[in-house]
Amino acid sequence: MTWHGPTFRISDGETINGAWCLVWWKHDFGDDHFPEDLFVYADGRISRGGYEATDLAGLARLLASGKVALTRPDGSERTVHPSKWLARYPEPRTDASFLAEVADEISRLAGRPTTDERLWEAVRGYQRDTTEPNRSLLREAYLAVPAHRRVFVLGDMDLQDRPLRILVTDLGEPVDGDGPVATPELHQGALDYFADVDTSVERAERERVVRYADAPVGAPQPPVVLSETVYPRGRPAELGVFALRNDYDAPFTYEGETYPTVVHGYWALYAADRADHDRIRAAATAREAQELGGGAAGRADWAARRLAVMAGLLRAKFDQHPRLAELLTATGEGAILYTGSDSPFWCDQGSRGGGRNWTGRLLELIRSELHTP
Repeated sequence: MTWHGPTFRISDGETINGAWCLVWWKHDFGDDHFPEDLFVYADGRISRGGYEATDLAGLARLLASGKVALTRPDGSERTVHPSKWLARYPEPRTDASFLAEVADEISRLAGRPTTDERLWEAVRGYQRDTTEPNRSLLREAYLAVPAHRRVFVLGDMDLQDRPLRILVTDLGEPVDGDGPVATPELHQGALDYFADVDTSVERAERERVVRYADAPVGAPQPPVVLSETVYPRGRPAELGVFALRNDYDAPFTYEGETYPTVVHGYWALYAADRADHDRIRAAATAREAQELGGGAAGRADWAARRLAVMAGLLRAKFDQHPRLAELLTATGEGAILYTGSDSPFWCDQGSRGGGRNWTGRLLELIRSELHTP
C-alpha cells in the first residue's frame, strides 16, 4: 500500500495531520467498485475524501461488508508462493493486515511509535540481553508488524526479514515451517547480522559528521521576502528591507560611472549603444530606466555577462552604503526571495514556479561576503 501526503484538516482551529491511500469503494446502487482515496488522520478519523467519517472499527466493518475492498473484486490475485522460507514476495495483504497498517499510519501521524519502531526497540533489547523473555518480546513485536510489510521491515533487498524470522523461531523448529531448523549457530548468525548493521550505521554516521561538518544546525531561518511594493506617498522614513531592492535610490559608482539605482546600472550596461546607455542612466525613475533598457538593442554577449554585472552592481551598492550593508547582514542566514515583475531569471515566482531568483541568490552571496573580514 502506498501512502501519500502530507495533507491535513482543520478541527476546532487545530491542524490535524493526515495521509491518504487508494482503495476500492462499492457503489451505493450496484455491485461495481470505483477507486477512491481513503484519508486517515492523526486523531484516528478515517474518511472517503471529506465524506463518511469513521474510525478503525468502522473501517473494519466496511471491509467485512465488502463496501471497501483492497483490490478490485473482479481483478486477478497474485499466486501465493508455496514456500514461505524461499518466497521473495510479501504475504498477501488481508483486511486484518491492512487495518494494522492503517493503525500504524495513524500512530506515525500522531508522533507515536509505529510497529516498525517498536520492533527495532525489541531487537535492541534482545541484543543487550539474549534471554527467552526478551526473545518472546521480539516475537510479539515482529508479529505485530502488518504481515504484508514484514519482508520490508529491515530494508534488506537480499535477506529481507529472514534474520528476524530465524530469531523468533524456537530452537529445533524449522524456520517458517519449511526452512532450516533453528540452531544456536543459526540464532548467533542472525545476531551477528544485527551487530554488523549497527557497525555499518555507526561508521556511516561518523562519515556523515565529517562530510557535513559545516552544515547549518538548528531549525532553518524563515526566508526574507523582498516584495515589489508601490509607495504612492513615498517610501517610509525608516529604512526597511525595501531598501535592499534594486529600484531603491542609493547612488553608487561602478567602473567609473555613477548610477542612481541598480536597475539604472543594469539596463544601462545592457545597452549596446553608448547613447542608449547615457539615456537610461539619466532616467527619472527605476521603472523608466527598465522600460528604456528593455526597448534598447542589447549587447550580443549579455547572457554570458549579466550575472557578473549584477553581482558587481550589488557589491558597489552595499560597499558604498554602509547602512544598507547593515540592513542586508541583519537578514541573518535565511534565503532571500526576490519577487516582482522582473524576468523569472531574476525573481522568485512562488506558487507560479519557474523563477530562478538570481537576484535573491546574489544578495545572499553579497551578504556572506559582508560577513567576511
